[in-house]
Amino acid sequence: MIRVRIGETEKELNTVDESWINQQINRRRADGLTVCVMVIIKEGELDMILSTPTCGANGGGRRPRPREKMLFDLWDKLGLYNVGFTGGNVIAFLKQLKHVL
Repeated sequence: MIRVRIGETEKELNTVDESWINQQINRRRADGLTVCVMVIIKEGELDMILSTPTCGANGGGRRPRPREKMLFDLWDKLGLYNVGFTGGNVIAFLKQLKHVL
């Protein structure tokens, strides 16, 4: 199971498209709201939540497994630990995530 949450709206990955991601992020920013994006992954040995810095703290209590670490590193590489992330950053992560899984 992979879910994408933007603000209070959460959807299964297979129902998410690029326009929905951009609309959710851009609408919230236009309204002056802080944008929180989370990707929740529970697939095989993967059990993790990746979140933008605007979501607040929700860290785990164990070291990440090798594949989890690879996804954390990809999240970082694509700029999703930065407050100024874009919908394009989220889309790029999700596209690469599909290839990793």
